[in-house]
Amino acid sequence: MKIIDVSDKYTYSLGHLNNSINIPYDELINNYRAYLNKMESYYLYCKSGKLSKRAVLVLSSLGYKVFLLKN
Repeated sequence: MKIIDVSDKYTYSLGHLNNSINIPYDELINNYRAYLNKMESYYLYCKSGKLSKRAVLVLSSLGYKVFLLKN
C-alpha cells in the first residue's frame, strides 16, 4: 500500500502522515505514468480532501487503483 499526499510541497512540510510520499496534485496528474503502476493500489490524501478527491476521480477513470484516504 502506498500513501500519497497530493498537497503542495510547503503544506506537506508542515505535517503529513508517516510513510506517505509527497507528489503535488499538478505533478501527479501531469506525470501519472511516471509515478503510478496499474498493478498497484494507492491511497491519496491532502489536508482538505479536495485535491485528493479530484485526483482519485481522474486517475480511477484512467484505470488506476486509487482510493481516497480520509484523515
